[in-house]
Amino acid sequence: MKENKSAAHRIIVALDVDTRQQALSLVEGLPEGQVFKIGLRLFTAEGPSLLQDVARRGKKLFLDLKLHDIPNTVAGAVAMAARQGVAMMTLHASGGREMMLRAAEAAVEEAEASGVGRPLLLGVTVLTSLKDTELGEIGMPADAAGQVLRLAHLAQDAGMDGIVCSPQELAMVRAEFGEGFLVVTPGIRPLWAAAQDQKRIMTPAAALAGGADYLVIGRPIIAAPSPGEAFVKIRRELDGADADAHGKNGA
Repeated sequence: MKENKSAAHRIIVALDVDTRQQALSLVEGLPEGQVFKIGLRLFTAEGPSLLQDVARRGKKLFLDLKLHDIPNTVAGAVAMAARQGVAMMTLHASGGREMMLRAAEAAVEEAEASGVGRPLLLGVTVLTSLKDTELGEIGMPADAAGQVLRLAHLAQDAGMDGIVCSPQELAMVRAEFGEGFLVVTPGIRPLWAAAQDQKRIMTPAAALAGGADYLVIGRPIIAAPSPGEAFVKIRRELDGADADAHGKNGA
């Protein structure tokens, strides 16, 4: 079931930095931030102990390693992440049904055995860096929207809690799945931030209006002269979008 969350809880701050010191400095400098993403770059540099450092500061962990391997290997990695107290994590939906089924089972089993919360598992559909023509080059249908739906259905059938998709597919995904399936969207750029290497992007307010549950935001916050001010600016934009939505719904 979809939870009602404050704007601050909807923002996942991507710690796309090189060192533990940089990461923890950002966590401590963003007191309103509730969820922090540790991706492949930082995890490779600092390892699992960084997860504990962030968790000790009262923050939720989004482990974004986009796991894609044989089912037994992925299940083992999910179990280890659950043991570390990870709240959310990603795996590639293109890894297949069996891989995702085993991952879902491992998350439940480890949570019960260790007495920790079960991590939410998110199936990555199509990376925001890919366009239709690039999908064709790697042997997929040259249709990002169609591929997102195909993999989203597979992820739901295999027990995933939700998916990761470009904000451009939000409306389509919500129309297809309703409100009970989590949608996490990277590729979020405020109007005052550059697009950089992501091609299918959207503003925070537009993504929220389109049905996103969580927004992954990295460089517009962490590369800003004042990350704390940038976070508050985005949070206020989302508060305004929420207020506008409630006003329209109540009219």
